[in-house]
Amino acid sequence: MALYIPTYFAPIAQYAAMYQAKEAISFEMEDNFQKQTYRNRCAIYGANGKLALSIPVKHLASAGRKKTKDTLVENDFPWQQQHFKSLQSAYRSSPFFEFFEEDLQKIFSKPYKFLQDVNIDTHLFITDALELDSQFAKTTEYELTPTQADYRNLAIAKNGVAITMDSYVQMFDDKHGFIPNLSMLDLLFMEGANSISYLEKISLVLD
Repeated sequence: MALYIPTYFAPIAQYAAMYQAKEAISFEMEDNFQKQTYRNRCAIYGANGKLALSIPVKHLASAGRKKTKDTLVENDFPWQQQHFKSLQSAYRSSPFFEFFEEDLQKIFSKPYKFLQDVNIDTHLFITDALELDSQFAKTTEYELTPTQADYRNLAIAKNGVAITMDSYVQMFDDKHGFIPNLSMLDLLFMEGANSISYLEKISLVLD
């Protein structure tokens, strides 16, 4: 069993770890929500370079620390509409976007209350697209030093993992160069079924 944090359209490194580990997935359900992580954001390749898509969440001043599983999505802001438009704008001319657009739209049309539900659905979207096993377990308590393989640092947007990956063709790399470890969506829309072969070759070193 390998331990991960559910994140929003997780970065390539997380799926490389999942694929290479060949272990059952356990999702952390008892961690505290942290800002500046992939818990509520992903990075794509926009026309102007790296573009962060962030899900707005509700922060109650009196709530103190809040577990990620209890974090509420702020739906007064039309984030789903904006994120889907950003993906269409960035990837509509990519080789494989059209094959996934309909299923992707379902996520951006579905009403969500909890952030964790969004993240689980985006994970299921990716595993379905890659034809990977979608089963996972859920933790019932937080372990600072778990006995199982711990990949929770992959949820950290800054630092967290040293990653070595070869370049692949990206939508705007002629303008801004290759940008590594974007959301798995970037690799999926550019490489399609070949994404699996790419994940096999990535080298990961956890901090």
